[in-house]
Amino acid sequence: MGIVVSIIVGAVAGWLAGVIMKGAGFGFWINLLVGILGGFIGGWIFNDVLKISIGDGIIGDLIGAVVGACLLLFIISLFRKK
Repeated sequence: MGIVVSIIVGAVAGWLAGVIMKGAGFGFWINLLVGILGGFIGGWIFNDVLKISIGDGIIGDLIGAVVGACLLLFIISLFRKK
């Protein structure tokens, strides 16, 4: 059950990050991957680097994943040719 929730949170986080970053999204499957990776990045940034708790449960996970996914999309956009 945990992996299903992680995939759903990752999909929503990837979609939200694509919307927030205004066109930096890459489609459903890549946004799903970006959302899942963003969850790891956001968790690392908030928990290990900044030592900030953004909440427990799905909402806290979603916030961390969206922040991480936005950061990842920003970094990817730096290397993407236009």
